Amino acid sequence: MTNTYRELVIGGVLIAPIVAYAAIALIAFLLLRPLLRLIGFARLFSNPSLAELSLYVAMFGLLALLI
Repeated sequence: MTNTYRELVIGGVLIAPIVAYAAIALIAFLLLRPLLRLIGFARLFSNPSLAELSLYVAMFGLLALLI
C-alpha cells in the first residue's frame, strides 16, 4: 500500500509536503525550547547547539515518517 501525499496550496503555489513537515517540526521545536532551557538541557552536552539540531532533525524525521 502506498502513501499518498497531499500538497499544501498557498496562494495557488503547490508546496511539497516535506516543507510543511519541516515547518511543523520547527514550530514544535521552538515551543519545546523554553522547557529544554528550564530543565537544563544545555548542561548535559558539550555542544548544546548540535544537540538541539539533532533533536530538531529527529522531530522532523518522525513527522515525515508518521504523517
